[in-house]
Amino acid sequence: MAVSTAVLVAAAFVWLGMVLAISFIEAPLKFQAPGITIELGVGIGRLVFKALNIVECVLAAAVLAVLALGAHPGALAWSLAVVLAVIVVLDVAVLRPRMDRRVTGGNLSDAMPRHTLHFTYVGLEVLKVVGLVWLGIVALAA
Repeated sequence: MAVSTAVLVAAAFVWLGMVLAISFIEAPLKFQAPGITIELGVGIGRLVFKALNIVECVLAAAVLAVLALGAHPGALAWSLAVVLAVIVVLDVAVLRPRMDRRVTGGNLSDAMPRHTLHFTYVGLEVLKVVGLVWLGIVALAA
């Protein structure tokens, strides 16, 4: 396996692990911690997801750079990488700012219903997981 392909595989699976760990394990579990309030949980979540999104931007750029500079797993890998990068841009530039405005308005409560933005974010995270698994497999098969 070429070094560029190994970097592509590593970036895809590290990114996948981070999304699974934070979006699907940490995020829901933090609200079950003893004494955690909605305000505190949301505040922690905002910090954690900001950090995750920064790392995701770096990993998306790395994946695209590796593809541009040498890895040759084919058009499918390029398509997956572009779709994943678009999802990250949507998360960072559209959804998170809107979700942040919603929760910083001071109207948090235990009875606050989930919002369409939240469901959209979760849906994109599921698509991201599928895309990252697929990208990793395509890169390994190259």
